[in-house]
Amino acid sequence: MNPLASENNNPELCAFITEKIEESPQKRITFAQYMDWVLYHPDYGYYSTNKVNIGKHGDFLTSPRLSADFGEVLGEQFVEMWEFLGKPQNFTLVEMGAGQGILAADILPYIQNKYSMFFQNLQYIIVEKSPALIAEQKKHLRDYQLVKWQEWDDIADNSIVGCFFSNELIDALPVHQVVIKESKIQEIYLTIESASIREIVDNISTTKIIDYFDLLGIDLSGNVYGEGYRSEVNLAALDWMKTVTSKLQRGYLLTIDYGYPAHRYYNPYRREGTLQCYYRHRHHNDPYINIGNQDITAHVNFTSLEKQGELSGLAKIGSTQQCLFLMALGLGDRISALSTKDAEVLDIGTFLKRRDALHQLIDPMGLGGFEVLLQCKGLTDSEKTRSIKGFTIPI
Repeated sequence: MNPLASENNNPELCAFITEKIEESPQKRITFAQYMDWVLYHPDYGYYSTNKVNIGKHGDFLTSPRLSADFGEVLGEQFVEMWEFLGKPQNFTLVEMGAGQGILAADILPYIQNKYSMFFQNLQYIIVEKSPALIAEQKKHLRDYQLVKWQEWDDIADNSIVGCFFSNELIDALPVHQVVIKESKIQEIYLTIESASIREIVDNISTTKIIDYFDLLGIDLSGNVYGEGYRSEVNLAALDWMKTVTSKLQRGYLLTIDYGYPAHRYYNPYRREGTLQCYYRHRHHNDPYINIGNQDITAHVNFTSLEKQGELSGLAKIGSTQQCLFLMALGLGDRISALSTKDAEVLDIGTFLKRRDALHQLIDPMGLGGFEVLLQCKGLTDSEKTRSIKGFTIPI
C-alpha cells in the first residue's frame, strides 16, 4: 500500500479521491475512474495543471518535440488527402489531444509556405480537455487565426470533411484493469485502508468488458491464461471512436500511438499488462505514487480501434509503423540531404543534433516502432483503393 500523504503526491487530489471513495456505495472505485481523475481532474489532474512536462528534461518525449520534420511530413500527407477528396473549399484538420501545440505549430507554417492554395482552404480545430494545455497551445499558435478550440459538442454530427488525427492520445485514455481469478474475468477496484490506496478484486463493473473481449474474439477465461493474469480494457477508446465517426462526414481518421494488435496485446506471457507510469524520463509500473504529478499510460489495442471503427462506419485503409510511414512521406530524402548539403553549412553540433533527431523518429526500437492506423468514411470504393503516400512502402 502507498500512503496518500506521501510527499510527492498532490494533497488536494488525494483528498478528492479519498472523499469520492468514501462516498461511493461500496467505498471503492474502478481503476478507470482513478486514472481519469489523476490525469484529467479539471483542477488537480496531471494534464490539467502546469505539472505536465513534455520534452528533453520532462517526463516523456514525443515525436513533435524532436524536430519540426515530423509535423512537416505529416503536412505532406494532409495535402494528399485534400487532393484525393477533390480539393474541397473547406478541408478541416481536427487534432485531438494537441499537447502543447508544437505539432500544429510545425504543420501550419509548412503548409502556408509550400501549399498556399491548400492553406487558403484549410480549417484547423483542436479538441483538448486540459485548460493548462490549451493556454500553452494558444501561445504557440497565436499567429494563426484559423485555429479554433472546440469541445465535441461544438462539432455538429456528420459535418467534417477532412481528417481527424492524433499522436499519442489513446494511450492516455483511462483503462479498466482486469485479472483472472478462479478462472474468470474479474476487475481491480481501489479502496482506502489506513490512509493508503489498496487494490481489491471483485466482479466486473460493467458487462461492456465482456462485450469488449467478444468483439476481439478473445477468451481470457480459457486455460491459456493462468490464475493472476492481469491486463487492461480501454472502453474509453471505443467511445472515442464512436464520437469521431459521428462527426466525420467524408475523409480520414489517422491514429499514431504505441501498441499492438489484440493477439499480441493479450499474449498469455504478458501477465502484468502494459500499464506504465512516466516521471522525469523514468518509467515504472506503480500508478499509486507521484499522484497527480506523473503520466500514466497503457499501450493501445489497435484491433479494438479497427473493429469498433467498422461497427461505427469506418473502413480501414491501412496500418504501418511510424518509421515506414515517415520514410514514405519523404523523411529519407531529408536524411539524405542532411548527410551531404547541410553538413557543409551547419556547425558540427547542430548537424549531429539534427541527424540524431531524424534517426530517432524512425528508430524501430523507439518512436519509429509506433503504429500508424488510417481509416476513412464516405469515400467511394475507387477512392479507398487509391495509394496513400504514407502507406506505400518506400523502395
